[in-house]
Amino acid sequence: MDIKTIKALASIVHDMNLSSIEVEEGDLKIKIHGPQTAERSTVATKNPQASLPAYKSGVAEVSDKGLDFNAIYTLKAPMVGVFYAAENENAKPFVTVGSKVKKGDVLCIIEAMKLMNEITTDRDGEIVDICVSNGDIVEFGQTLFKIF
Repeated sequence: MDIKTIKALASIVHDMNLSSIEVEEGDLKIKIHGPQTAERSTVATKNPQASLPAYKSGVAEVSDKGLDFNAIYTLKAPMVGVFYAAENENAKPFVTVGSKVKKGDVLCIIEAMKLMNEITTDRDGEIVDICVSNGDIVEFGQTLFKIF
């Protein structure tokens, strides 16, 4: 389950004034409480002690290894252009959520003024979110990837 989905669920609870919503996907169980029952929601895994405030303070995935939200790095677009996740439409994407990356690995291509610019990572880590879709037009400074 990605961060966008969790944020969408929290938004539904808030906008529709629901008391709570609960979703399970694999080992991940998410229960979001509306404002009338609690001022926060929890995200839990197999480890019941791994829960954290979600709706008011931001939402993110939690795995068994834990996640330090301060350690998440956002890779931003260095230019305006068209985002491509792979070399061509028949190739598999450079990275997917969960991919391990090393400094210098190509994460995507941004086409700007008919030039294909490979965008690389400047650190080692794991891709925890891809914030744009293949073919999207991206702006300078727009978040492309979140790396932990």
